Amino acid sequence: MALLHAEVDSLSLIQTTKFPTINVPVIDLSKPNSKTLINAWEDFGIVKVINHGVRKEVMTKLESEALDFFSLSVTEKESVSDYTSRKIGPNGDAGWVEHLMSCTLSCDFLQKFPSDLRPTVGDYVFSVRNLAIEVLQLLAEGLEMEEKNVFSKYLIDDNNDTIFRINHYPLHSDVPEGHSLLGFGEHTDPQIISIIGSNDVEGFQISLNDGSWGSVSSDPESFYIIVDDLLEVITNGRFKSLSHRTLANGSKDRLSMIYFGGPPLTADISPLISIMEDGEESKYKEFTWEEYKKAAFKSKLTTHRLGAFEIE
Repeated sequence: MALLHAEVDSLSLIQTTKFPTINVPVIDLSKPNSKTLINAWEDFGIVKVINHGVRKEVMTKLESEALDFFSLSVTEKESVSDYTSRKIGPNGDAGWVEHLMSCTLSCDFLQKFPSDLRPTVGDYVFSVRNLAIEVLQLLAEGLEMEEKNVFSKYLIDDNNDTIFRINHYPLHSDVPEGHSLLGFGEHTDPQIISIIGSNDVEGFQISLNDGSWGSVSSDPESFYIIVDDLLEVITNGRFKSLSHRTLANGSKDRLSMIYFGGPPLTADISPLISIMEDGEESKYKEFTWEEYKKAAFKSKLTTHRLGAFEIE
């Protein structure tokens, strides 16, 4: 599915050859020292996890079934309630993507996905949710927190506001060689953590400390887990929410599957006193996830959304 030339001209073309490939820290969750992910998160805001417990056949099957769905005609895809295809960002952000998305809290969560995908999506989300809980518990252990569930309790809660989304970035045959389109513009994720799986197509990029961009190698057998806005607040800024974006190239469709781990809407979010050093003051006001969520989705992607909740 190639965009028209006029549409390509109106989007951001990016020269892909100038970006270095970043060696993201790898955490082997089968090893007893996997709690060291706290060091990687402090330095990078992202880790790559292997031996994660999500069965390869579930990951492969979801990828295959999702690509089959996105290859359907526009009419067939638009008959699914939670399918969206648009130039992203109602507030003027750049990018183009089509996706399937649903809140996992909803009783009809799976009903919003195409019928052929429902069993596999259910298996995938169940497995990735367990992975998210495990990682957050390892984080608490690494920080020597007394309460093992101090972070994971938000996802364990039956009223959690977690979202699962499948993004599809179609190939664009009219993109010049050596360039890509901006598929999803620069942003941070507002939740606690995001777990990202993808097919074998490159395109995921992270913002580096100097403001430049680095490419992250695609690995369909592993997951990338990034720090989101709420985790930055809960740790009082010790872990920084990771700014990232996605490029769409002209050679092959890119697919990404993202589990956004969010707390209940009524959850109070503020820095943990137990994580602060003596004399350290809170950097953020207390707010509910519902308050932050509403503010986040009214803003542009590139807005520093936490700024409005910082204590001056």
